[in-house]
Amino acid sequence: MSSAPSAPRRWFFDAWSRFYDLGPVQRAIYRPVHQGVLDVLVSRSPPSVLDVGCGTGILTTRLRTALPNSSVYGCDFSLGMLQQASARGRAAGGPEWIQGDATRLPVRTGSVGAVVSTEAFHWFPEPGAALSEFRRVLIPGGALVLGLVNLRTRAAGRLFDAGFRAAGQPAHWPTRQELEARLDRAGFSITEQRRVWRPSGLMLPAVITVARAR
Repeated sequence: MSSAPSAPRRWFFDAWSRFYDLGPVQRAIYRPVHQGVLDVLVSRSPPSVLDVGCGTGILTTRLRTALPNSSVYGCDFSLGMLQQASARGRAAGGPEWIQGDATRLPVRTGSVGAVVSTEAFHWFPEPGAALSEFRRVLIPGGALVLGLVNLRTRAAGRLFDAGFRAAGQPAHWPTRQELEARLDRAGFSITEQRRVWRPSGLMLPAVITVARAR
């Protein structure tokens, strides 16, 4: 299924798709968070999983292997990312790929058992709208698993926000408290939070937040 979103600055992620799969990048940033998300979902075995901001599909493909009884979908608004994801998951029974915007997901209401988003939430231009969409597509009691940088102070968040805005790609870097408040407003209850160690952790501390749709 494909839907061409009108999200801004797609070129940034199309360009990043050329570096995303490099071994050092994966080891320093993505792989530890992916493993933590896999551990969470394997213990729950949801009927279906939607990976929003799936990038080149590394985690999505691993989810499909680790959850053989679940339907697994990867969603990203970058065509460059999805082209690589599709090449990775061409085997029969692989994930299905969706081009879509996190704030306007082309997915039926109440149709997904778990929504996953790793290292993508801070790029969404409207975090509150994205969380509302996650809640919309989840079944009652469905799980939301977010893996992202949670900075310890708002001052650090403002510094990071300003740096990325100056580089031409705005981002939002919430503290744990800010993320908890946003989740509550969107209709989620946090059930677990765990810090993930990774080589880039001193500058970019990653936390996996697990929440239940109320």
